[in-house]
Order: sequence, then structure tokens, then C-alpha cells
Amino acid sequence: MTLTAWFSLLAICCLGAMSPGPSLAVVLKQTVSNSRSHGLAASWFHAAGVGLWAFATISGLAILVAESQLAFQVITWLGAAYLAWIGVKAIRAGKNSAFGVNEGQKVSILTAGVEGATISLLNPKLAIFFIALFSQFVSPDASATDHLIMTATAALVDGLWYTLMVLLLSHGPVLKTLQKRSRLVNRLTGGVLIALAARVVTL
Repeated sequence: MTLTAWFSLLAICCLGAMSPGPSLAVVLKQTVSNSRSHGLAASWFHAAGVGLWAFATISGLAILVAESQLAFQVITWLGAAYLAWIGVKAIRAGKNSAFGVNEGQKVSILTAGVEGATISLLNPKLAIFFIALFSQFVSPDASATDHLIMTATAALVDGLWYTLMVLLLSHGPVLKTLQKRSRLVNRLTGGVLIALAARVVTL
């Protein structure tokens, strides 16, 4: 892969990571409701999920999912159901964590990470995004090193972007303001997630 091609890949990955959606809502919820560490765990587990989608696309597995109506529909509905579930939990949580624990208690960092990974793994639109993206860069003569670079670029850009978001959100006054308005944050987050779930199943 030439340096010019890599810069093009990097730019597209950055635009994809910066697009607002359920992933940002999950990272925001973990950071505000729990801690910076929880937000970082959600960010990097999410990045791992993105890396798996990228690898699957390059190896041809994601193309199979996109072309199989049944497989794509199953993943779509699973993703929508998960979005709706955490959306309802967020709205019902009030000032508490959207996982339904008592105020003052925190979920484990591993749980936050699993939520981050799940929100990416159950997002079939990532398959379509990566098919469109990597179709420009994958060629018959591409080496295993090229494939590794493309996969690593997608995962690292995603993880670094959400890490930046966590660090900004968890900075002193910003986090305190969000925590004071945690009920509103939970309701807005829940509403966004439910709306996204409805949009997925009605497309």
C-alpha cells in the first residue's frame, strides 16, 4: 500500500469514526454514569469490534453477510433490539446507571467494555461501510501486510477518536456539569438509541 493510498484510507476512517451515532451515546453514558476508565474501556472494546468488522470485510466474510438477506436481517434486528434495550434502560435509570444498579454503585469496567464491543459487533451498517471503503483498496495482489495495515488503521482511528471524546467529557467542569444533569443525559441518550433502533428496522 502506497503512502498516498494510506492517507486516503485514514481520511475516510476518520470521517466514519466522527459520524454521530449509538457508539458515541454508549461512550458518553459510560463516562458520565461511571468513570473515565469505563468510557475508555467502552471506546477500545468498540474499536476491537470495528477491527473485527474490518478483518471480516477484507477476508470476504462481510460481503457474504451483506449479500445474504437472511443473515443481514438477523444481524439488523439483533442490533436494533440491543439499541432499544439499552435505550429503555437509560430512560428508566433516572440519575442512576443505565444498567439499573443503585445510585453510587458502578458497573465493572469489563461490563462497560462488553457494551462497547456489542454496539459495534451488532451494527450491520459497519459491514456496508467497510465494503464501500475497502473495495477501493483491496486488490488481488494486496499482501497480508496491506490487509493488516488496513485493519489496524480502522481500529486505531476508532479507538483514538472515542478516547479523545472521553478525555474531553471527563475533564473537571465538563464532567461535573454532565453528572448534575445525569437524568437529562440518560433520557436524551435513551431517546436517541430508541430512535436509531426504530430507524434501523424501518429502513
